[in-house]
Amino acid sequence: MNTSVESVFQELEQQREALLSLVKNLPEEKYTTSAFPGKWSISQILTHVLTSEKLSLGYIKKKAQGIDKVKNSGLVETLRLWLLIISQRIPLKYKAPKVMVENTPPAMPLPKLVEEWSIVRSELKQFLENMEDRHIRKVIYKHPVAGRLDVRQTMIFFREHIIHHTPQIKRQL
Repeated sequence: MNTSVESVFQELEQQREALLSLVKNLPEEKYTTSAFPGKWSISQILTHVLTSEKLSLGYIKKKAQGIDKVKNSGLVETLRLWLLIISQRIPLKYKAPKVMVENTPPAMPLPKLVEEWSIVRSELKQFLENMEDRHIRKVIYKHPVAGRLDVRQTMIFFREHIIHHTPQIKRQL
């Protein structure tokens, strides 16, 4: 695996483990019920994050089939990524993109979520291990708002997405 990609992947895995350790011993009711009317429960937040990664991985796998025809990321994609990072770090609320809403399953029980997230991350790791270094900068992901990003930038989005939703989970706790 490319070293720059591997470092972001390892960071993602540590982040996932830390997040799951926050919720692993919660009573079922606290996990599935929101402490605030009209807000997502912890199970809904985690299902959303998992679904985002799962759909994104499916998309990049599909786009990687024609990777030689795709351009490399450059300054424009770097600027888009920074705007995306800023948007995830400021405490504003956004509606999930339509494609996410339409494809998000009902909130998952924690054991199922942990299992599925492990599978998605294993598939991501395998995908990254098989990716040639010359393809790392190919823009094979299309974020619904930020546009085209390369695979490393996509994983940075995954990281920022979790950072964005972590305060919601901590408020529920």
